[in-house]
Amino acid sequence: MSPADSEALAAQTLLSAAAVRERAHRMLALALDDKLPNFRIHPDKMGGVIDLVLQTTHDAYPTFQVPFHSRWRHFVANNDSRWTAIADQTRWGDASVRARAEFDLAMVSVFLDAGAGPTWRYRDPSSGIAIGRSEGLGLASLAMFESGAFSADARDPLRADADILANLTLSDLERGLQVSDQNPLVGLQGRVGLLRSLGQLVASKPDIFGRNDTPRPGGLFDLLKARAENSRLAAPVILSELLQQLGPIWPSRLTLGGIALGDCWRHPALATGDATNGLMPLHKLSQWLAYSLIEPLQTAGIEVIDIDGLTGLAEYRNGGLFIDSGVLAFRDSQNAQREHEVASALVVEWRALTVALLDRLASGMRERLGLDAVSLPLAKVLQGGSWAAGRQLARERRSDASPPVKVISDGTVF
Repeated sequence: MSPADSEALAAQTLLSAAAVRERAHRMLALALDDKLPNFRIHPDKMGGVIDLVLQTTHDAYPTFQVPFHSRWRHFVANNDSRWTAIADQTRWGDASVRARAEFDLAMVSVFLDAGAGPTWRYRDPSSGIAIGRSEGLGLASLAMFESGAFSADARDPLRADADILANLTLSDLERGLQVSDQNPLVGLQGRVGLLRSLGQLVASKPDIFGRNDTPRPGGLFDLLKARAENSRLAAPVILSELLQQLGPIWPSRLTLGGIALGDCWRHPALATGDATNGLMPLHKLSQWLAYSLIEPLQTAGIEVIDIDGLTGLAEYRNGGLFIDSGVLAFRDSQNAQREHEVASALVVEWRALTVALLDRLASGMRERLGLDAVSLPLAKVLQGGSWAAGRQLARERRSDASPPVKVISDGTVF
């Protein structure tokens, strides 16, 4: 086997949720041994985090009937499920037609869903309310989708066509997301580039994305449907296909054996002794998308199993929860004031620890409640949950509710 082939095989091992989890827990073990360069860990404070997340979950879902953490939650405003209303009024040819549309919407919306920054707001025409961050981006992207902004067919607005995505302009997104000098959005150029890359890649793979229609992101539904066995599909398979099929769309980052590694970064503490030495996969947006494709698959009659095979999301609300609660502490307190690149060892370390600590949080919550992972999967812990508790602590500690780590974002990671 050539060195290039060997590296390509090694790269494939990083394109999975299992790799994210295994290396994140390796990072946690180093933290528990006090061997990390940027953070110290105080595991005695985890009990307080479990209390807070349990209370936050109970406040939002008193009966503990918690939905999955996914993009679909952000299409709800004032208890009004905007997508449900649209879908109920639409005459779908069959379940697969609806599923492709829902895949289109979820994929475009998630790729627009990196951190918006503290000042951007979307003024919702229906309610007149100005909404920021993920919820605002969710409603804005849904409104664009409903209006046909991503469709090549005026008679069929509820779709995203590869050619339209590939030719999106900055002004298209500025208009749809209400961006202006007075309402700036962090990483707008990165978001445009990501959607263009998505369109170009989908157009280049009609065998994957155009099996039953012209090429569109939603064509991935047909691939996943074909991979289901007896109408059952494991959640990690969803992520695996997303990483395999969409890997090239991400901005130029690390590659191994000619394979783009996506949301994967270097950290000096992760020694492995092979070609993946020092590499920490995280795949945050891809996992967020994998979670968000579960419900369309279920609606189409496919049972999604092994949902806990996915990991927690390495993003700033979940990560902020552990810093603001004192579980994680900067070794150098000045790092709380400095800005950090996404690729910095500090940010990679923080995000990896977040993934492992979310597993510990979920385990602790189940133990308290007497539930198992089927009854309380990680997707419900996130929704209930850790993300909301992280936001609550951020609001209490900083006037702009910003995360405790200042990350320089290009709009394609956070």
